[in-house]
Amino acid sequence: MEGMEMISFQIISAVGTAKSMYIEAIQEAKKGNFEAAENLMKEGAAVYLDGHKAHSSLIQKEASGEQITFSLLLMHAEDQLMNAETTKIMAQEIIELYRNK
Repeated sequence: MEGMEMISFQIISAVGTAKSMYIEAIQEAKKGNFEAAENLMKEGAAVYLDGHKAHSSLIQKEASGEQITFSLLLMHAEDQLMNAETTKIMAQEIIELYRNK
């Protein structure tokens, strides 16, 4: 597997795991398990950061003049990165709604 493919898969794997944790956090909040929900949100944020760092490495390479080859796989990785960020924000809001219920 080439370098760009590997980095793309690192992003997809990390942010996909984070997104799953955010959704699981909502499910825990729905059951009233707010401590578990908060822990899942923190774990998700830590895993998300791994994906963000991999993405940032690509940005740094391009900023330093290295040509980054764009691919459908990279586009998918970036889409998943943004989707996970949106899911995190929504999860935080939903958990707060359940907390104030």
